[in-house]
Amino acid sequence: MKIYTRTGDKGQTRLIGGCLVSKSDLRIESYGSVDELNSHLGVFLSIMADQLPPEWQLAFTMIQNELFNVGSLLACEDPKLIQTLPAIPADAVQRLESQIDQMTSALPKLQNFILPGGHPGAAQLHVARTVCRRAERNTVKLFEKHPEAESALIYLNRLSDFLFTAARFVNQQNHRADLLWKK
Repeated sequence: MKIYTRTGDKGQTRLIGGCLVSKSDLRIESYGSVDELNSHLGVFLSIMADQLPPEWQLAFTMIQNELFNVGSLLACEDPKLIQTLPAIPADAVQRLESQIDQMTSALPKLQNFILPGGHPGAAQLHVARTVCRRAERNTVKLFEKHPEAESALIYLNRLSDFLFTAARFVNQQNHRADLLWKK
């Protein structure tokens, strides 16, 4: 299989199922943001390769795989074909919530807005969080017309909360205080 198709030379691409759409299509914007998010998580894992406990490596690798599932759901407009694609695991949102709660219990109570930054790994997670929020906003627009995107929307919403909390946790584990917003 060749990596190039020349379809994009005229600003078009194909969705899963073969439908030809403009590269400005909302589906492309949505799954493109998810792909970008996944890449930022890859950078985080590279930055933190020697510092992450195995359970964190596993958790982030699982998230990366789930983001591929999210992307494939967003890249398909055929409801019958969507049923054949890998789903977002039923327990994924609950697992993220549990991990958020676990990290939060070890963090100081948040009473101010915080600035992105601190440890390089935490800063990278803040970048990932903002990309996740963009992916979520794009998915909201898609969901308004295509309710089958609901599971992706819920997952991205919870994932952005997870990434925020994980950034704070990485800072704490590396003895860096949250950077407070000074009004």
